[in-house]
Amino acid sequence: MKKNNSSRNSRRTFLKSLSVAGAAAPAIVPSSVFGANAPSERVHVAAFGVGWRGSAVNGSIVEFDDVRYVAVCDCYESRREGKRKEWNERYGGDYVTAYSNPWDVIKRKDVDAIVVATPDHWHVPLAIAAARAGKDMYVEKPLGVAMEWAWKLRGELKKSGSRFQYGTQQRSSAQFRHVCELVRNGYVGELERVEAWCPDAAQQWESFAGAQSLSVPRYGSLRPVNLPAGLDFDVWTGPSPERPYTVDTCTPFGSYHIYDYALGFIAGWGAHPLDIAQWGLDADDTGPVYYEGAGNVPAYGLLDTTDEWDIHCYYKNGVVMRFINDRAARPVVMRYRKRWSDHGTTFFGSEGWISVDRNGIEASKASLYSVELGGNDKRLYKSGQHQRNFIDCVKSREETISPFEAALRSDTISHLSDIVARTGKPVEWDPEKEEMVGTHPGERLLGRAMRKKWAV
Repeated sequence: MKKNNSSRNSRRTFLKSLSVAGAAAPAIVPSSVFGANAPSERVHVAAFGVGWRGSAVNGSIVEFDDVRYVAVCDCYESRREGKRKEWNERYGGDYVTAYSNPWDVIKRKDVDAIVVATPDHWHVPLAIAAARAGKDMYVEKPLGVAMEWAWKLRGELKKSGSRFQYGTQQRSSAQFRHVCELVRNGYVGELERVEAWCPDAAQQWESFAGAQSLSVPRYGSLRPVNLPAGLDFDVWTGPSPERPYTVDTCTPFGSYHIYDYALGFIAGWGAHPLDIAQWGLDADDTGPVYYEGAGNVPAYGLLDTTDEWDIHCYYKNGVVMRFINDRAARPVVMRYRKRWSDHGTTFFGSEGWISVDRNGIEASKASLYSVELGGNDKRLYKSGQHQRNFIDCVKSREETISPFEAALRSDTISHLSDIVARTGKPVEWDPEKEEMVGTHPGERLLGRAMRKKWAV
């Protein structure tokens, strides 16, 4: 029942060889490369993680007629088998295979691209393995738990030429693009400062019935319990250290806010407003040079990521960005905004300010609401739909709207802000060398060991 993939593979190999060599894919490629049925050729995709977030992302991609899922990998048997059955029913045949072990998927030669929507600690290891296997990847944010892992991924992507799309889907939203275009074209004057804020752990304190029924602290239970049926906890733990399973470990509460698996929402949610700040600042290949501020790490419970922070990030050009968690941001942001949002990015210039979140735009003056960019204004990459952009770039070999370098630079801000919050000490950073200037007790936090069994 499965299609012969020889023409598809030869076509993709041809285009990837051009991208690795640094050449742009030609506008016209001989029909012998594409084959007679080029318009109907499908991109074969494997899904890693099909929980809440994974179901949302893959649910968009599965709708595309030029995509076929061939593999689904999840640590929960019920999830992977549920998606296998759902997608096979959609395709009308036995096309999708379910896996628990991710390496069994990576070695499949018929997989063109992967979608990584696992807990954060698996994002970069899976991406590294995919790049080594010559596969393209859509990777959910944040990028990862260690900068050293991300730097390794950069090297693998350069060698493989694999296409990378970061899950910062706000770049594919017209309002975020429009605000960044206004800022870059000087409609708020000379840029002076930025405020970026996002939800923190407080948004999830009451979210999980398991924690409530056991009357555990709001920072999660440390009491070991038996593993639920159908969970491969060894695979779920992956490259992270082994530790006991508790009722909260594998929930979003645990996977987002346990330091062995994540940095917390300072990275997991912070990736969104920081990405827009970097885009508006035209800083996708650089970042702040100095960080100072304060934060809080809970003293008890399962949650041990930074759950409150207020960090000032200084760019070389004099612009200062204040990066704040939701609870600290409200009194700051509501000094000038009329409408509260638990996330957003505000650009302040010499001639006014403009602020954007997923619910809309606010500005200091009415004229900023009706600006129509002129012919001489710089325009930014336009994408109508984030996952569609990824699939299009898999096929065309063009750069995605959220490429790896932009992901790494915004992720760096999260990591260094977290280090300031954890150590209580400012960080001086060289964004060209990507290293701390002088000695710092938090330097060791830029790297982590991978558990040998799952190391890449």
